[in-house]
Amino acid sequence: MTEFQRIRPMFADQLGLARGKYLPAGFASSGTKHCMTLFAQHYDRDMTATTPYSGFLTGLPDMEAVFDIDDARRGWDPGVGVVVADLEYEGTLAPWAPRTVLRRAIEAWQAHGFEPMVGIELECYLMEPNGTGGWKLVDTPGGFTYTVGPMSDPYGLLDEIMDKAVECEFPLESVNSEYDAAQYEFTLHYGNALEAVDNAFLFKQMAQEIARKKGLHLSFLGKPHATQTGCGLHINFSATDAAGANAFNDSTKIHGLADVARYAIGGLLHHHEALAALCAPTVNAYKRLQVGQMAGVFANWGLDHRGSTVRVPKQRDAATRIEYRLPDSSANAYLAVAATLQAAMLGIAGAMEPPQIEEGDCYETANTDRRTPSNLSEALDALEADHVFVSTIGPEMVANFVAVKRDEWAKFSSAITDWELNYYLPFI
Repeated sequence: MTEFQRIRPMFADQLGLARGKYLPAGFASSGTKHCMTLFAQHYDRDMTATTPYSGFLTGLPDMEAVFDIDDARRGWDPGVGVVVADLEYEGTLAPWAPRTVLRRAIEAWQAHGFEPMVGIELECYLMEPNGTGGWKLVDTPGGFTYTVGPMSDPYGLLDEIMDKAVECEFPLESVNSEYDAAQYEFTLHYGNALEAVDNAFLFKQMAQEIARKKGLHLSFLGKPHATQTGCGLHINFSATDAAGANAFNDSTKIHGLADVARYAIGGLLHHHEALAALCAPTVNAYKRLQVGQMAGVFANWGLDHRGSTVRVPKQRDAATRIEYRLPDSSANAYLAVAATLQAAMLGIAGAMEPPQIEEGDCYETANTDRRTPSNLSEALDALEADHVFVSTIGPEMVANFVAVKRDEWAKFSSAITDWELNYYLPFI
């Protein structure tokens, strides 16, 4: 019998938004249903009728949110247990559901005798009401990089989030201010890939809800302010072998990296352009992906080099890992991690050697001209053109995702912005 009064089963849609219901504990064991057409929905609640796996044109049918009530964990509201649900349709896992896509990526590694391990860093900005229905950055004039306390967090929000993370048993490893004022980074300790992403998904929702209760907004948008740095979702990953050892570590190899790690880097860079659509899935994301932003622009890799897309930190032995720096903090963590793991596994399976290690500064010089697409539309083109990657990550999910994102791009392309009116209208 559950200890909670209510159960809150949650899952991520294709946008990464948390969906779910409250279920009285006495009824939660029977699961719950949701209309699958939410996979056609945009941020503005508009829907794309052409999404092939949303049921929009076939009666808006239900899918099942399935979970084990014994897996419910203490949530951030009194008496509420939270649990991450899988989505099923007609008795099988829905292939377009982000958690299913991640499960398939994990299974690809397991088929090769590895268990993928993941740690996630989330960057965000703290905002307060601007008085006209929108949001503005919180003013922290005494804050600077790697600050903690009231100088960088005048509302004490980080203290509340950290305290609640302990109560909810989230493996929050560190919290600090980032490069710009009111920008923060949350680092979650590594673990098995599915557990790590579930933790990141729930933690992010918890943090945002705590902020909202204080009348604030914790924004994970990639580039919420034109003159300040962007927000990344950095994916640190490695793998254990059958003996439980770090499969990425080999002290006898150059840089201490095993062939598996080197080929994983090769796979990430081989599929660099296609990865952008899933790792930087908004129009706004490409304003972060610019040279000099330490944001994973080039198809390059480096040793402890934050100007490279694939960074290999200095630590070795059990701590040997790859840090993938392309993903935007607004990305769906399930899809971004799945895409990272699948591209890396394609590199391992194909013994893909990475290019020359990056020795340029990535401001004025870099070893390659290959970079991320310049906008969301071009990224979708690159994704669809990479047939090997699409077949691996999941054609059903890609078809749904691309249909929704094509409409998102069309809305942006036809919008009249304040910049256009302010810039041109006084003269033309």
